[in-house]
Amino acid sequence: MQNVQKVQQAATTVRERLGGLDADAVGVVLGTGLGRWAARLTEDRLGYAEIPGFPASTVPGHEGALLKGRIGGRQVLALSGRFHLYEGYSPEELCMGVRTLAAAGVRSVVLTNAAGALDPTFDVGSLMCITDHINWTGRTPLAGPNVDEWGPRFPDMSRVWSPRLRELAMRVALEKGVRLERGVYIQVPGPQMETPAETRAYRMLGAHAIGMSTVLEAVALRHMGVELLGISCLTNKNLPDCMEEAPLETVLAQASRSAGQLGELLDGIIVRI
Repeated sequence: MQNVQKVQQAATTVRERLGGLDADAVGVVLGTGLGRWAARLTEDRLGYAEIPGFPASTVPGHEGALLKGRIGGRQVLALSGRFHLYEGYSPEELCMGVRTLAAAGVRSVVLTNAAGALDPTFDVGSLMCITDHINWTGRTPLAGPNVDEWGPRFPDMSRVWSPRLRELAMRVALEKGVRLERGVYIQVPGPQMETPAETRAYRMLGAHAIGMSTVLEAVALRHMGVELLGISCLTNKNLPDCMEEAPLETVLAQASRSAGQLGELLDGIIVRI
């Protein structure tokens, strides 16, 4: 169960410390190794330790700060660093950041992540627009008494990922010459990587990319009526018949190499949301 008072207190702190927020401010959550783009958001910064109720981000490649700035005149609030089940956090704790963005007034959020490609036709280093997702964690941030002021007891999940924003992302990618795949993303708990047998199973389920974040955040945000876009940076490829190791160092290095294309895509999308 999400602690409503904690979320409200965190949102109040964000509004007070970061000043007035524009009605059309866009939220961005940056995945593993994808924080370089946020270096341009220089208007203000709040470390997670300064926000009441925020967990600590313990994974390398996650700065652990809420950044405020502007991209092409559009105000942006970026969570540079997120929280994961494998760090020992509950679904409610790992959704604290995105719930706070929504409670502070953000109505559109772009969720990014570093992911492994399950589709053999996808190239390492390319980007994927999330069209749908599979929650393979066995957990949900909506367990417990419902918070009626946030959303309904049984929120609809037929259109979690905004068709409008997906179309916008594809149009911007075409204009900028950025290859943008489309596919289904599956979240697993982690932290262990997938076995060849698991990779085959996830592909049979219909997943095109896999990671250890994003889906539970999307459920929480959709519950609160936030419009969502998801973009995965494909940092490695899972080929079950010739699996290669994908240590964190490799994921971080590839995410860094792909950050330029991701940033170019984000720039074009954000100003037109």
